[in-house]
Order: sequence, then structure tokens, then C-alpha cells
Amino acid sequence: MNLQEVRKTAFKWRGGLWTALYLIILFLAKPTYESIIWGIIFVAAGQAIRFWAAGSIGLYRGVEVKASKLTTWGPYAFVRNPLYLGNGLIGLGWAIMAGGLSLWVFLVSFYIIYCLLIIPYEEGFLQSKFGNEYLSYKDRTGALIVKRWPKMEEIKGPFSREVLVKSERHSLRVTIVGSLLIISRLWW
Repeated sequence: MNLQEVRKTAFKWRGGLWTALYLIILFLAKPTYESIIWGIIFVAAGQAIRFWAAGSIGLYRGVEVKASKLTTWGPYAFVRNPLYLGNGLIGLGWAIMAGGLSLWVFLVSFYIIYCLLIIPYEEGFLQSKFGNEYLSYKDRTGALIVKRWPKMEEIKGPFSREVLVKSERHSLRVTIVGSLLIISRLWW
């Protein structure tokens, strides 16, 4: 299996990989009241970014990479992968809540799964589909870290509450239940 096939498989199974990573964090969890408070801040920030991104991009879920247009407004004016940035902040929040070794396990795993596998796979598709338009966008925005502050006209664009609700209701439930399970580790 070559690297491109590994990346395609990681993309296809990204939900399962996320679940496995969460379960490891839950298993390792030794939360404190202080770690929970700090972690919830990151979880809330991550979910807020996911809401903004989901309402800006349109329907996006699936096991295949697809895009009918290149979304460059909303949070996509800041970073190319705001949904994954949101995931990263949620996972970081869970790891902070869990404490100890969980933080290192999360950081290394997230880097390998997202930065080395999933994001490059998606970017290859976007570059082949949108060509120079994507390369120009990639040049001015970071994958997960803001390269430059966009102009207001770059941020403005369509936003659909209907798509947000349809796309993110499952993710929101997972985020809430996942957070509550880690908090419950205070007592077991």
C-alpha cells in the first residue's frame, strides 16, 4: 500500500480514527476540576469554529472527498481546514480535561492522522480540481494556523443555518456526550 492509498484509507475512516483516539483519551483520563474547566474552553471554541465552518461550506459529510466549489470565505478565509481545526480544539480540550499522558497521545496522534494523512489527501484532490485557484488560496492561508488576517470582504460569504443544523447535529451530540463521559471520570 503506497502513501496515497494510506491517506485515502485514513480519510475514509477518519470518523473511526477519531473515535479510537477519543476512547484512548477516555481510558487514560484522570481529570481534575481545574483541568475540566480549562478543557471545556477549548471544546467550546472548537465546536464554535465547526459551526461556522459547517454553515459556510454546505453539505460535506461522506467517505469520498468532494467539492463543487472552492470555499474561501467565513472561517476558510483564515485557514484551509477549519473543520479539522475545530476537531483539533475539541480533542485538545478533551485531552486537557483528561490530564496527564492524554495530552501527548492526542497531540502526536492528531498530527499523524490529520496533518500527515487526511489534510494532504484532501489538498491533492482540491489542487487537481481547482488548479491555480486552489494554489493561490493555499499560498495565502495556512492549513490549521492563520498565516495572515483576511480582509472583511474575504470573510463575507454565504452561510446556511439549515446546512449547519443538518451537518453538525451529530457532531454536537458526540462533543457533548464525549465531554460528559470525561467529566464522569472524576468519579470512576
